[in-house]
Amino acid sequence: MHDIRIIRDDPAAFDAALARRGLAPMSPEILALDADRRARIAAAETAQADQNKASKEVGAAKARGDDAEFKRLRALVGEKKSEIAAMQAEADALDAQLRDLLMTIPNLPLDSVPDGADEDDNVEIRRWGEPPALDFQPVEHFEIAGVRAGMDFATAAKLSGARFVLLSGAVARIHRALAQFMLDLHVTRHELTETWTPVLVLTEMMEGTGQLPKFGEESYQTREGWWLIPTAEVTLTNTVHGDLVDQATLPRRMVAHSQCFRSEAGSAGRDTTGMLRQHQFEKVEMVSITHADAGLAEHDRMTRCAEAVLEALGLPYRTIVLCTGDMGFGARITHDLEVWLPGQGKYREISSVSYCGDFQARRMNARYRPTEGGRPEFVHTLNGSGLAVGRTLIAVLENGQRADGSVDLPAALHPYLGGATRLSAEGRLV
Repeated sequence: MHDIRIIRDDPAAFDAALARRGLAPMSPEILALDADRRARIAAAETAQADQNKASKEVGAAKARGDDAEFKRLRALVGEKKSEIAAMQAEADALDAQLRDLLMTIPNLPLDSVPDGADEDDNVEIRRWGEPPALDFQPVEHFEIAGVRAGMDFATAAKLSGARFVLLSGAVARIHRALAQFMLDLHVTRHELTETWTPVLVLTEMMEGTGQLPKFGEESYQTREGWWLIPTAEVTLTNTVHGDLVDQATLPRRMVAHSQCFRSEAGSAGRDTTGMLRQHQFEKVEMVSITHADAGLAEHDRMTRCAEAVLEALGLPYRTIVLCTGDMGFGARITHDLEVWLPGQGKYREISSVSYCGDFQARRMNARYRPTEGGRPEFVHTLNGSGLAVGRTLIAVLENGQRADGSVDLPAALHPYLGGATRLSAEGRLV
């Protein structure tokens, strides 16, 4: 959410930043609401002063026996009380209206973010690794002979409908090994704190990280009102919801492996085959909570944490910075990691690492107490996939595939698979 004071101070700059995201100016509407709200508050304060003054004079009129003045002043006190209640109600309504409007406006991009309309305008920062030189025509993950028996879309569709998968046998074990490997890497090498969180959250938590109110159709809500998390970003970031923490406790660097749930609204016709786009999937999510001076350095650090997973698995990837038109709602800058998929012959997203500034913190009212003293300030938040487990499984299978339908597995996974180094064409770990 945005600081109304910044919009008041420089509405032109605010609208210019929105324009970079392809949005029309919003400061006139915001400032009009703000002016009406402030006018009601000022009027209520004036009426309160009049009421206080009349209340004092009531006693004096009664003491001197001026019955007419006593009655007039007492009536005036009642009138002012009604006026104050009405104006306060109007101010509260306008305040709620203003807050609701601000909650729907995306974060403002950093100056360094490239301008652009969509993914075609994203800018590559670097590449790592070379796509494997295969002497056969590669296929997509679900077409690999050794994978077919352990990746069952038909049974999943019978159970749950489209965009679900049932993993079994060796494929399920590789999937589990990937999540375990990622957690261990982040905890031991990157010194993130492993965390296990609920997957059901309150509406306020979804509002805090920006999934609500604007993107409710992209998530699932239960009859009881809980929301299924689209990523552990929601739970990890909201651990400081409403809190005032000491600066000495920052940064807080957390990692969680969780089930994630997305309705994939608006994605009809996109990646309908295979595991690339599912309603239920798993991610290893990283979240950092820090302060303004450390935000950008923390963003670079988190990006490297995600890149390290791909490098340890030997998966070729490229890192890009998203343009203003392709960046997520809550981000000020985002790095996407795209892994090479031989079956598709292209790089596909496997991680997004975003720096949100104090945007989420304002929604959560999450602040820190500066070490040197002074007024509390809002924390700054970051989140990133480290990595999406299902998409990493796809990348491992496709990059390791061999002409006979077997799959060579990354050395980093061997200890997690009882020493097995390969998925055979028959679907066994060997």
